Amino acid sequence: MSDIQLIPTHAEEDGIYTEGREGHGHIKSYVRRAGRMSSAQENYYAEMMPKIGLVYAPQAIDLAAVYGRNSPKILEIGTGMGETTAKIADTNRDNDYLGVEVHTPGVGALCKQIAERELTNLRICQHDAVEVVRDMLPEASLDGVHVFFPDPWHKARHNKRRLIQSPFVALLASRLKPGGYFHCATDWEEYAHQMLEVLSAEPTLINSAEGFAPRPEYRPLTKFENRGLRLGHGVWDVIFKKR
Repeated sequence: MSDIQLIPTHAEEDGIYTEGREGHGHIKSYVRRAGRMSSAQENYYAEMMPKIGLVYAPQAIDLAAVYGRNSPKILEIGTGMGETTAKIADTNRDNDYLGVEVHTPGVGALCKQIAERELTNLRICQHDAVEVVRDMLPEASLDGVHVFFPDPWHKARHNKRRLIQSPFVALLASRLKPGGYFHCATDWEEYAHQMLEVLSAEPTLINSAEGFAPRPEYRPLTKFENRGLRLGHGVWDVIFKKR
């Protein structure tokens, strides 16, 4: 079982941990929640992670070797409880997907989806996304990046913890192949504008739309999103391509 534990070295305001490994220093965009796993999640986690889990190591990996084929490779950061990730992988079996998620109940839920759908094109790395991208993914190795509904950190003093910041966007862009895409989605309007601003400022990326993009068919509506839309809440998609 590859249950990778991120051990914080110190906590800041509101119990937000900023460093999981000495010397890395980047601000964490997540809080480690102590959510409980159901028995089904525990069982699928124990069964599936040895088969489809990628263990973090500070060395580059060969994605074609991981999946056993040459096919488009898509990174999804923050898979949540895995329903959307699994649907995308199920619908697009010609693509290979790597989901990065730190929270064990969500990883267990995604393991269950992978087993039930018999997905062979989806892997999970349970580790900090910045470190995974920086240390494990070679330059120009990805055909796409998904960042769907990341934590908006809506309090002004916490905005610096948002995942979509210029340094990380530049890092992700370097991992995209020419013509690869970078797709963000959020239901927090102010964050949507920040996403648009930050991605527009990255010189290696170009907007695929004039401003926000329509939701592409490959991104399914989540139950949470459908409920929000019924209540009149907005959702914004931002899709850029590598020059």
